[in-house]
Amino acid sequence: MDVMSKLSILADAAKYDVSCSSSGSTRGNQPGGVGNAYSAGICHTWTDDGRCVSLLKMLLSNDCVYDCAYCVNRRSNHRPRATFAPREAADLTINFYRRNYIEGLFLSSGIRRSPDDTMEDLIQALSILRKEYRFNGYIHAKAIPGASSELIEELGRLVDRMSVNIELPTERSLSLLAPQKTKKAIFTPMNFIRGRIEEQSEGKRLTPRAPRFVPAGQTTQLIIGATPDTDLSILRLSEGLYGKFGLKRVYYSAYMPVNEGRDLPALATVPPLLREHRLYQADWLLRYYGFTTGEIVDERTSSLDEALDPKTSWALRNMNFFPVDVNKASYEQILRIPGIGVKSAKRILVARRARRLRHEDLKRQGVVMKRAAHFLTCDGHAEGMISSPDRLRRFLSGGPASGKSVSGELASRQLLLPFDPM
Repeated sequence: MDVMSKLSILADAAKYDVSCSSSGSTRGNQPGGVGNAYSAGICHTWTDDGRCVSLLKMLLSNDCVYDCAYCVNRRSNHRPRATFAPREAADLTINFYRRNYIEGLFLSSGIRRSPDDTMEDLIQALSILRKEYRFNGYIHAKAIPGASSELIEELGRLVDRMSVNIELPTERSLSLLAPQKTKKAIFTPMNFIRGRIEEQSEGKRLTPRAPRFVPAGQTTQLIIGATPDTDLSILRLSEGLYGKFGLKRVYYSAYMPVNEGRDLPALATVPPLLREHRLYQADWLLRYYGFTTGEIVDERTSSLDEALDPKTSWALRNMNFFPVDVNKASYEQILRIPGIGVKSAKRILVARRARRLRHEDLKRQGVVMKRAAHFLTCDGHAEGMISSPDRLRRFLSGGPASGKSVSGELASRQLLLPFDPM
């Protein structure tokens, strides 16, 4: 099999891993045109300073000794299989880079023979890139659960970011759908990576010339909807991962029905994309807005409200907290107002040093007044039209009070509203 045929198979096999983002574009280059938004296996991610980076996203192999029920590459599936030799993967990457198709690499693999054997192949491919070709671009690689700490250490010196995918939120879910995996095997490398990153930040085990260990941190992925796990259990896990392992990001992936099985959703099941969207919003609240899982969901209400974003839903359950006076409130209090994001809150703090803010000033700070107006005041002056929580819920969810259908409003929010402001 030639290299491009392998790429077609192995790029397609990697598409369900959402640990880096994709533009979703299918626009290829045209004769006389400039640039190419679509090529096999190319996706896009973003750096901390906002730059978009194009990545070659592929598996080293889609052969796998595991038979995870939810995975398209499971051992029992009859599908085309391919494996790159380490040098083939390195050569393909550097040639794509030289043609300006990509700026970096996202590399994972099915488990061939054993976790250690697979890790050795990944390390060999990346060693060729880093040491022989002197490639200094961005590399994100998957650590293989069950591999030795020595191999994880070696891989961590070659990559910018590393991830260990948990996939399923609970031990029970793993034993049901992925019996060859255990939480211990997953958490052990995550804990090792965290320890090495902490040692590095404290200046231990480093010399001035030593390559940094996973400088962009570690991430993980959770599959949503393959099992009956609640949003409460998922967010509790995420909150624990951020606190214990210092993860940069937890990615949520709506389960795409690709296999048949008695313990899996039916093939005709619609992927829970709105639920995935709400989980990302709730995750944002955990990371940037000072919320805890118990404030977002609890034992009585273990599922996120699909009709409203999580912050608005919390606000309607806690109307005693409002209204908040934006000219007097603390940064933490302002962040709790629906329609105000992190950037808007910081702008408000800066702007009010110069003069007292009025409602018309808030729009210039990026505040979404359709939501925020009902929860804030400016020196005691309110412009919110609705004070009843029930009526406000109907209005903000696109019910009869606003003259829009709920489904239409939700569709527009999911497509158009950014995570910030919330």
